[in-house]
Amino acid sequence: MVSALSVNTTLKQHPLIWSAMNLPHDAYKLLAVPSPIGGVLVIGANTIHYHSQSASCHLGLNNFAVPADGSQEMPRSGFTTELDAATATWLTNDVAVFSSKSGELLLLTLVYDGRVVQRLELMKSRASVLTSDITTIGSSFFFLGSRLGDSLLVQYYSGVGAPTLSPGVKEEVGDIESDAPSMKRLRRSPSDALQDLITSEELTFYGTGPNNAQIAQKNFTFAVRDSLLNIGPLKDFSYGLRINGDPNATGVAKQSNYELVCCSGHGKNGALTVLQKSIRPDTVTQESLPGCKGIWTVYHKNLRSDSSKGVADKDEYHAYLIISLENRTMVLQTANNLEEVTENVDYYVQGTTVSAGNLFGRRRVIQVFARGARILDGAFMTQDLSLKSSNTEMNAASDGATVSSVSIADPYVLLRMTDGSIQLLVGDPYTCSVSVINPPVSENSDKLVLACTLYHDKGSEPWIRKTSTDAWLSTGIGEAIDGADGSTHDHGDVYCVVCYDNGDLEIFDVPNFNSVFLVDKFVSGRSHILDTFFHGAANNHINLTNNYSEDIGQVRKEATHNIKVVELSMQRWDSEHNRPFLLGILSDGTILCYHAYIYEVSDNASKTEGVISSQNSVNLSNTNASRLRNLRFVRVPLDTYAKEETPSGVRSQRITVFKNVGGLQGFFLSGSRPMWFMMFRERLRMHPQGCDGPIVAFTVLHNVNCNHGFICITSEGALKICQLPALSYDNYWPVQKIGLKGTPHQVTYFAEKNFYPVIVSVPVLKPLNQVLSSLVDQEVGNQFEHDNINMEGTYPTEEFEVRIMEPEKINGPWQTRATIPMQSSEHALTVRVVTLFNTTAQRNETLLAIGTAYVQGEDVAARGRILLYSVERISDSIQVKVTEVYSKELKGAISALASLQGHLLLASGPKIILHKWTGSELNGVAFHDVPPLYVVSLNIVKNFILLGDIHKSIYFLSWKEQGSQLNLLAKDFGSLDCLATEFLIDGTTLSLTVSDDQKNVQIFYYAPKASESWKGQKLLSRAEFHVGAHITKFLRLQLLPTSADRIIPGSDKTNRFALLFGTLEGSIGCIAPLEELTFRRLQSLQKKLVNSVCHVAGLNPRSFRHFHSNGKAHRPGPDSIVDCELLVHFEMLALEDQLEIANQIGTTRMQIMSNLNDLSVATSFL
Repeated sequence: MVSALSVNTTLKQHPLIWSAMNLPHDAYKLLAVPSPIGGVLVIGANTIHYHSQSASCHLGLNNFAVPADGSQEMPRSGFTTELDAATATWLTNDVAVFSSKSGELLLLTLVYDGRVVQRLELMKSRASVLTSDITTIGSSFFFLGSRLGDSLLVQYYSGVGAPTLSPGVKEEVGDIESDAPSMKRLRRSPSDALQDLITSEELTFYGTGPNNAQIAQKNFTFAVRDSLLNIGPLKDFSYGLRINGDPNATGVAKQSNYELVCCSGHGKNGALTVLQKSIRPDTVTQESLPGCKGIWTVYHKNLRSDSSKGVADKDEYHAYLIISLENRTMVLQTANNLEEVTENVDYYVQGTTVSAGNLFGRRRVIQVFARGARILDGAFMTQDLSLKSSNTEMNAASDGATVSSVSIADPYVLLRMTDGSIQLLVGDPYTCSVSVINPPVSENSDKLVLACTLYHDKGSEPWIRKTSTDAWLSTGIGEAIDGADGSTHDHGDVYCVVCYDNGDLEIFDVPNFNSVFLVDKFVSGRSHILDTFFHGAANNHINLTNNYSEDIGQVRKEATHNIKVVELSMQRWDSEHNRPFLLGILSDGTILCYHAYIYEVSDNASKTEGVISSQNSVNLSNTNASRLRNLRFVRVPLDTYAKEETPSGVRSQRITVFKNVGGLQGFFLSGSRPMWFMMFRERLRMHPQGCDGPIVAFTVLHNVNCNHGFICITSEGALKICQLPALSYDNYWPVQKIGLKGTPHQVTYFAEKNFYPVIVSVPVLKPLNQVLSSLVDQEVGNQFEHDNINMEGTYPTEEFEVRIMEPEKINGPWQTRATIPMQSSEHALTVRVVTLFNTTAQRNETLLAIGTAYVQGEDVAARGRILLYSVERISDSIQVKVTEVYSKELKGAISALASLQGHLLLASGPKIILHKWTGSELNGVAFHDVPPLYVVSLNIVKNFILLGDIHKSIYFLSWKEQGSQLNLLAKDFGSLDCLATEFLIDGTTLSLTVSDDQKNVQIFYYAPKASESWKGQKLLSRAEFHVGAHITKFLRLQLLPTSADRIIPGSDKTNRFALLFGTLEGSIGCIAPLEELTFRRLQSLQKKLVNSVCHVAGLNPRSFRHFHSNGKAHRPGPDSIVDCELLVHFEMLALEDQLEIANQIGTTRMQIMSNLNDLSVATSFL
């Protein structure tokens, strides 16, 4: 029954208003009907009921819907459907949208008069993803959240004006794409749902005919506006070679040869997802160019193209490529092909170039070199500047100073000299000439400038202006400040960001050089930074060193003074909602990334201003107006990346901003571990590029042969012109998704032929009599009478097949080369590539082995088949020949198989059997009666076997060739529902890893000499940890060498492996072994961080990471896993706190950072 109560909190009473009886037993959800109708919808699997105080009505959805009292006839919908596991939300006050378990969108309309609902009308609308939740956003959007496919943001239009859907669906889907910004259109991997919306026949909008006028008004059109890519649930994955891999690569670069091919999704959202952590660009051409120091591309607009409105800015080709070598500069033309024109241009080519770029709306090029600068119109010089003579009064001092770094923001150029002073070149757009001014900053020469950059606040409404005063003043004041130098800038404001050697950061407006923002100790990397001028007291860090003796404080001070800012960059990309990012690189390799935001200051802050003004002799009324008092920055955590220290004295610009490389925007960070920072949805995604080793210089290139590509120069002296592969980069790792229109269950890699065999099941509707006849055991004969069963109708079943797939070209679609179908009601459970020793031919053969089971209900004894196939490429064609070599039916399901030293090990029901292969027969050699129930996974190292059972935990066996024996060495006596198992190898130590259904991981070891192992029968626990997700697959990968390993030659570090794992949530993680000393250090750091870091929602990581046993008896194992999720918070702490914590646990910050860095280098797979 359903009851409506009125809850009175003051009287603590809840009188009953109305109730309704006799609801169906499968009702599972209440949906409140919004006003003015009111009431409630009761959703059942087969019926929908509406109840309120004044009226009630029902709707039957299929044949199983029966009226509650059995008498009156129930109104039925025009088609059959089921609403179990459906989600729903309201589009308008009388129309609800349901997403059914098959991914259909259904519209339920309440036909009402006044407040009385007369009947319910249900109609089909669209096919969409299989949703876990659905919610309305505002009045025109709803969000389909999906665990099994991509989540969608859908816009809906309702009302009489909306066009009906049947005729114009194709155009409407076209509109979906054209409304999306062009960048997204280029880059969006076609989402499953978009495909569905375009290809499926379910697009037609089922109306109820024109007779019902009221419904005819409710036309809805849907358009997908955005999608979030999802790679979960990861059921299985396989590790294979990319087709564009480099066979000669070594070390970290070799990792870029591999990719992870995963089974994700379910049903029509099933897909193979290809994950690659590091980007491997497609090389267009490659040249050898030793000794290169820097590289720049510049545009050139001559007047002729200006008048004919030329090409759009973003599609204009680059005109020249400037390459700076050890002691000369090369210039190349880039419009069509790259040709050297060094002799015929007025560029400065006798020495190295520091930087080059465009000024005056791309009409001029500026080239800056160590002692001067040149302005060029195309190939001809229009102005030559010498930078020494400009500041007469400081001439003697700055005689030896040369240009060290350059930042360009049209029409200004900021130069930082080697002596720590800065100079500004100011351009005049009318004459296209440049004059030098010495900003007042460099005159107070007590502070040296270590890094500086110009920030150009472009856009229709400049963003930073809004932060200067209160919002309601912003328009007027902005213009007033603007006009101070007597000219109006129509193209935004320019600011200069400077970092001094004492670690402070200051922002000036340009060209007046009034200070508008100041931060003390930018180097410490606090979580929020704001203007010290207004918020002085609030911004000072709580002094941690009071309660320490002086000398410790002194040591700590020196440590902070050694860390300097070596490079700055501030950037905002073109979009009206984007806020600027500020990136700073410190000398120890840390990257500080800040995101700006506006914070309105309340009035009580003015009291502190009064105090300051009495001390400051500056005219405050003027300063206050222009200070960016509402500007704040919040620190953004970055993914783990490998740091590289900047040796003192060596300065090179590592950050390059790009506006369009293959439709993407962001920063590129060159150096020994190059990294892309790509900007999506106001967040930076970091993707390493390891395939070329260290990268010295980078620039964008757009010309005929290379469309929105880039040029990078490796430390070996190779100049590569590349393009980014067309993947989806808005993820932790770049992803390519290949839809399968079925559920993938298992994938394996056929290394010799570069194929991926995948088990796929596709839902099929079968006639009921076929399904029932398959449930009969043929040996026993007919078991049930057919008379009383209605044999009409269909029943959904899954049909299994093994598809042999391969990528056709780099990042292109995948092709199915061959399909192996299973018999009816036969499920393929496992597919593996096995190497068997053919005893007659005396040679090894690589075959594809498939284990299956017949699923025929509980009345039929379980049977399964083992199938062996040989897979060959037909010469001179891409087709693949699959031949069945062997097939045999066995008792029990064949749930796992593996090759063990040339033999085939099968898990068949409650026993494992080892077979030898004669070339035509599998003959049993040995067997063992474990597991008790059902094998979920089987792993082999040398002659050891690890086996996981669905309820009875793990078993550890060995195989002896002499005497053909399978021996049980030990087992875990606990009851554990295993999901995945794998061996973990650390040098000479072998451990056994297992994950279970309570989302834990346990690591066991075999110690026959230990007394508590009952003479070796029992596996002992080495570590346990609560991961918080179901781990379905482990993959053993060798750890990569780190800097520490190279120092100690011949160290026993080569045979160390980590486990990469995938979960049903779609997350990927890693378990890696640590040395004892590092482990002790990181464990004590972890204990400190539990108390010194703010945790999400105040949750405690220590209690969360304890083993969850769900009420079963469990003896806690040793606490010997450190949680890197917690340790990465150390880098986000302020520098003073890091030194403080390191000191308290008796180590140094450098030591901790180096340990964390080594970990991220050693596990930088893929």
